Amino acid sequence: MQKRNLDVVVISDVHLGTYGCHANELTNYLKSIRPQLLILNGDIIDGWQFSKRYFPKAHFAVIKQIMSLIAKDTRVVYITGNHDEVLRKYSDMQLGNLSLTDKFILKIGDKKMWIFHGDVFDNTTRGSAKILAKLGGKGYDLLILLNRAINSLLNKLGKEKISFSKKIKNSVKEAVKYINNFENTIAELAIENDFDYVVCGHIHQPCKKIFSTEKGKVTYLNSGDWVENLTALEFYDGEWNLFTYSSADFAINSTEKNTPQEDWHVFSEKVDYIF
Repeated sequence: MQKRNLDVVVISDVHLGTYGCHANELTNYLKSIRPQLLILNGDIIDGWQFSKRYFPKAHFAVIKQIMSLIAKDTRVVYITGNHDEVLRKYSDMQLGNLSLTDKFILKIGDKKMWIFHGDVFDNTTRGSAKILAKLGGKGYDLLILLNRAINSLLNKLGKEKISFSKKIKNSVKEAVKYINNFENTIAELAIENDFDYVVCGHIHQPCKKIFSTEKGKVTYLNSGDWVENLTALEFYDGEWNLFTYSSADFAINSTEKNTPQEDWHVFSEKVDYIF
């Protein structure tokens, strides 16, 4: 399989260690790319549901492939999320080509990008609400398992697959309102701080859209997840694009593409003035 040369790749919300994680598909994707910079934008390993009883070889294969990229001179930046928050005590650690941080600024040419997981804007991940969030996570994992079983049956019957969680999110007004508020809050803050792009994960909703206010505009990007959507953000040819994994299209998507390298460099200093 020929690899695609990319400047930057962002993945988030992999949730290794849970039944919902599509580890095999993610490993296939990682094997198909050769990025200069790989950003792991939180919730890569699910510390909330981690168990010694369930961490299959396919999940270890994802870690192995990331380490392989590091060994081949890809710089990897691991941004902590709420499910892997235990790593936050080690923030700003650097080990060769691997960096660990809570938030990250990337400059490409004259464009400035603010990259973070997104849970800092979610009150349900803090305090007493966190207990309910953890219980909800377990229920979500069971829902994914049930969904897979039903989709397997639908596939045998020649019928189209369905996503319970997507239907719930899209039909419940409060869920839609939460997503909209999350995106608007982040976009407005990014505009106030003169960012051209803001990149996050957390809500498992892949997205690329432009927000405008009286103070300016910003491109909001969300890398989605590897539980339901199987998506990543890719920067090449001077722009950000959403990649969606498809077993049917994967051979086409993984053909070699030599892209010109941009004049980009990384700033990993803290940006505490934003909060």
